[in-house]
Amino acid sequence: MNDTVIVVGGGVVGLTSAVVLAERGRRVRVWSREPAGRTTSAVAGALFWPYRIEPAELVGPWSLRSLREYVALARDPERTGVRVVAGLMTDTPRTGLGSWADEVPELREARAGELPEGCGQALRARLPLIDMPAHLRYLEERLRAAGGSVERRTAGGFEEAAAEASVVLNCSGLAARELVPDASVFPVRGQLVVVENPGIDEWFVSPGEDDAAATTYLFPQPYGLVLGGTAEEHVWDRLPDPGTAAAIVGRCAALRPELRGARVLAHRVGLRPARPRVRIEEVRLPGGARLVHNYGHGGAGVTVAWGCAEEAARLAG
Repeated sequence: MNDTVIVVGGGVVGLTSAVVLAERGRRVRVWSREPAGRTTSAVAGALFWPYRIEPAELVGPWSLRSLREYVALARDPERTGVRVVAGLMTDTPRTGLGSWADEVPELREARAGELPEGCGQALRARLPLIDMPAHLRYLEERLRAAGGSVERRTAGGFEEAAAEASVVLNCSGLAARELVPDASVFPVRGQLVVVENPGIDEWFVSPGEDDAAATTYLFPQPYGLVLGGTAEEHVWDRLPDPGTAAAIVGRCAALRPELRGARVLAHRVGLRPARPRVRIEEVRLPGGARLVHNYGHGGAGVTVAWGCAEEAARLAG
C-alpha cells in the first residue's frame, strides 16, 4: 500500500499523470467512472495551444514540457495518435506568447499571400495535433506496460481511495466540483462537427471577434475533419444543438467553400473543466494519506498534460 497511488479520473490528465508515476516505479491504479473513449478528453479537437488557462507564469513551463513530449511522440503517429501538422492561427501576435513558443516548429508571422481574405495578421506554425481516441488508448497501453491498471470505478470520496493507497491523485476534472468540493470549478461547453474531409490537410484557427464564445477552427484528423467551435461558460447541456452545428459549418464553409455540402459524420459536445487557476496542490487526508490535486485545466488539458503530470508526481513523492 505504501507504494500505491490511486489516480481518480481517466481522462488525458489522469492517464498522463498515471504514466509518469508508473514509469517512475510507483504502483498506479486509475479509477475512472467512464471508459477513456467516453471522457471529455476524447471529444477534444485537439490542437496543442495554451487556451483558456491560468496562471500564465506556470502554463508556459507546463506547455513547453508537453510540447517536447508530443514532438517526440509524433515520430510514431500510428501508435501514439500524435502528428505535427502545419496550420494558421489568425489574430494572435507573436509577442507575449512566452518562451515556450521559441520551440514551436516553424513558428513565424504569416506572409500576405498566406492570409485568408479579410485577415490582416496571423501566425503560421507546425503544432502537435492529436487524435484523442487513439492517444488515450496509447496512454492506457503505456500505463499497463509500466505495471499500472485502469479500473471502472466511481470514487465516492477521496477517503475511499486513501483506504487502499498512500497517495491519491485527484484528476477528476469537472467532477471535482462535487468531489472536493470546489465551487470554483465550472463547465465551458464546446460543440463541434465532424465531416468528411474534402482534402484539407492543414489546421486553421480564428478566434471569434464579435462573440468570444465562437472560435472558428478546422482540424484534419484521421477520422474526419473537425469543425468548431464554441466556448459557453457555465452551460451543462451535453446534447448537440442543431442551430449551433449549422452555424459552425457555415463559418467554416465561408473560409473553405469546398465544405459546403460535406457529409456530416458526427456531432460532439464536451464540457471543459474550467477554474480560475489550475490547482496542483498537496493536502493531507484524515489518517495521513496524501491527496494531490491536479485539476481545473479548462480547454488546455492536452496542452499542459505532461508538465502538470510531472508537477503532480513531484508532490506525490
